[in-house]
Amino acid sequence: MGVFARDEGRADLAAVQVARQCTASLAGLLAGLGKTRSDLAKAMGVSPGRVSQIMSGDANLTVRTLAAAAQALDADVQITFSARPQSTDTRADETMDSSPFRSNGLTARY
Repeated sequence: MGVFARDEGRADLAAVQVARQCTASLAGLLAGLGKTRSDLAKAMGVSPGRVSQIMSGDANLTVRTLAAAAQALDADVQITFSARPQSTDTRADETMDSSPFRSNGLTARY
């Protein structure tokens, strides 16, 4: 089993959450710019139906799709990974490692 192999259900849930964050951000940008989904479709060169798929949050959004939407709106896309806050119980079980990165015990070499 690979290092990144995890429960697929958890990965699917995480993907849905990321897609919803993206589409909520995109909807907020559209509203802030006073533009409609039809405006976005025209600017992207796609059908209004495709924009509806993108905005539903159910579509498998690709980086290319996000970049195309950003380009059409003269906007930037920022994708940030950040560590989740850990509960007090979890922190008490860990060693006192001062590294900001946690792993499964593998040592990183720089």
